[in-house]
Formats: sequence, C-alpha cells, structure tokens
Amino acid sequence: MKIAVIGGAGVRTPLLVNGLTHSDLPIDEIALFDIDRERLAIVAGLARAYSPVVRECADARSCVADADFVFLSIRAGGVAARACDEAAALELGVVGQETVGAAGFAMAMRNIRPAVDYAALVRRAAPRAWIINFTNPVGIVTQAMTAHGYSRAIGICDTPTELFADVAHALQIPSSACFFDYFGLNHLGWLREVYAGGEPLLERLWRDPARLARIYRAPLFEPRFLHELRLLPTEYLFYYYRPAQAIANTTAAGRTRGRDIAELNDRLFRDLAAAAGQAPQIYEDYLRARSAGYMQIESGGSSPAAPPVSNELTGYDKIALAVVRAIWFNSNAIIPLDVPNNGAISSLDAADVVEVPCVVNTNGARPLNVGAIPDRERLLLTTVKEYERLTVAAALTPSADAATRALAHNPLVGDADLARRLLDRFAPLW
Repeated sequence: MKIAVIGGAGVRTPLLVNGLTHSDLPIDEIALFDIDRERLAIVAGLARAYSPVVRECADARSCVADADFVFLSIRAGGVAARACDEAAALELGVVGQETVGAAGFAMAMRNIRPAVDYAALVRRAAPRAWIINFTNPVGIVTQAMTAHGYSRAIGICDTPTELFADVAHALQIPSSACFFDYFGLNHLGWLREVYAGGEPLLERLWRDPARLARIYRAPLFEPRFLHELRLLPTEYLFYYYRPAQAIANTTAAGRTRGRDIAELNDRLFRDLAAAAGQAPQIYEDYLRARSAGYMQIESGGSSPAAPPVSNELTGYDKIALAVVRAIWFNSNAIIPLDVPNNGAISSLDAADVVEVPCVVNTNGARPLNVGAIPDRERLLLTTVKEYERLTVAAALTPSADAATRALAHNPLVGDADLARRLLDRFAPLW
C-alpha cells in the first residue's frame, strides 16, 4: 500500500505517520510533498523517527503516482495568513476563527483552487486513489472537489468523534458500544441521541446538570441552555450561539488563536533544528501545548483545556486510520464524515457535502439518512450551506463581487458593506 500526503510539511504529518505505521495496514511507502521544501525536510526527518518507509518527493506528481490513498492537508498562505485574517475580523467586530465566519471564508478562498487542482492531478496519476481531505474548511473544500468531478474524495474531521467520546464517558459507556445520531455540516453539527443496545440514553444527561456541564472541556455552553436545546452541539456552534462572547473574550485576551499557533510553530521548528536526537519528545510536548490551548481564548477559559477523556475515538491520526482501515478491509464501519448528501438530509441538495454518520467500506463512504432536522437547526444549516455554495463559486471564478456576495451571506457577517471592508483587510485571497 502506498500513502501520499500533499501538504506533508504540516505539523500534524508525524502524528499521522505514527498512527498509520502502528496499525495492521500493509504500508510499503508514505510519500510526502510540500511546496515548502525546507520545512518538509525537517518534518520528514521527524516522521522517519516513527516510520522507516517515509519518503520525500520533489514534486506532487511523483508523490501521488499509483497511491492508494492521498491525504490532502494544505494551508495556502500559511499560519501567517490565518493570524492576519483573524486579527482583521476582530478589528471589525466579527468572529475571527479560521474555519467559520469571516476568517473561515478567507481560508476557503485560498485553499479551494489548489485543492481542486490537486484532485485533478490525483485523477490523472492515481485514478483509483481515495483522497482523504483534512484541508480546512473541510466541508467547503470537499464540496469544491466533489462538485468538480472527483467522486473519490472524503472529508474528515475529529470534532464529532471527540464529542462522541466525551458524551460516552459522561454516560459511563464505551464509545464502541454506542450509535451516535448526529447531523450537520463540518463545524456545524449536533448530536441528537446516543443509543446503546437500542436504548436512547441522552435523557440521563438532561436529568443531570452536573454531568451535562462536564461534557465540554472548555466553558462553552451552560447546562440550562443544553437542556432547553435538547441537542449537544459541537464546540464550533459556540461561535454561532455566542458570537459576542467569543469576540469579547478574544479582545480581552489581546491575542488570537492564530497568533498563538504561529508562535508555537515557530518555536517547534527552532527546537527541531537543534534537536540532537530529542525530536520526538519535542514534538510530543508541542502537541500537548497546542491541544491545551484549544478554544481557551475564545471561551474565556482561565486554564488550559482538559485533555480528551478517551483515546478510543479521538484525534486526527485515529480518525484517519479508521477511514483507511474501513475502506481497505471493507469493514462497513460507521464513521461521521463529510460526503455528498445524496438524500441524507432532506432539506439539502444531493450534491451538498454534509457531515453525517456514514457506512465505510471498499466502495467509499455512504451517508446514512438522519431524518427530519429540527426547524431552528435546519434554518441555520441551510443558510450556512448556501454561503458554502457561494464561496466555492467565488473561489473558482474569483471576482470582488462574487467574494462580497458569498461573505455577506455568512450569518456571522450578514452585510455587504462589512464584507467589502473585511475583504480589503484580509491577506491576499487570489
């Protein structure tokens, strides 16, 4: 088996390599490519500490040629663009987060075109390969690829499975014994029910505010709010339910998550350059520090986030491995993924990429029907999906008018004049 990674200089590549290597997959080669050759050399050297089959590639075609799976994990503009986008959004009084709201739009605009181009390259050089897309915003980028003829693209994100693991822990039941009734879009999803042995279990949490409060590792949602909602939203719904609070907390902190990540990454690469055999420990310390700061700024948390309560389902590397194994071994595993809707959510078009539980086997990922969506969530979901459609169109046929129209349709922006002012302040989008 050959696995290729486009965007191989990303900081999560060694984690991915480690997860894949310590599995039962018959991997012969893990090929890495990145346009940042200097950083790729450092990351590839670290990745080889976890696997001897890692190989650096000088060009994208040789990286993906004859691959069975291609992981796409690019960040056009780098973390510096993220920090610029988030700061610009904050200055204009809107949510600044790299995957939702205004900064999420900017990231999508930069990543969509290269992602579509890489998908076309994979179609030519490895026509049977599955693209496993990690490129953010995952749902929008996956939609751009599938809408332009690449049917073997699957978007993955560990946000739903982390919520599943935390809820199962609160219910004191192994995640593997549960079925999670989940629906939405990437970074806009809700857990509606949990079943074990055919029995619905969330009523236990609705009756127990103390346990309900412990579900989220950052202070995002009050138990009373969740009890009234009767759904468990993923943490990114915080930006939609509490935008003013997110803005106020970030302003009070005097820094953004993007700036913190840029500083963490700079320190990581300085330390790796002088590692002298300590590279894996340096990297693992970096991962812990990065995870601990997750959503701390935006939520106003006074201390770093608690680590995940369970490693059974959670983590970038684990969901990647789960998808590859399910396809390779034809296992019919049920995994929440980002795929074309095909009727799973009746209020959306068949081609719209959604995030729902899927049956995964050698034929790819097939979404399960999730039934009727509650009215309030359906309105937000359809509004965000229309914004995503407009963003894909704007990125592939770029113009100031198309970009303004798309960004103004984002519910966290909602105004054409504000959209134009944001576009003037973002790092270059095309």
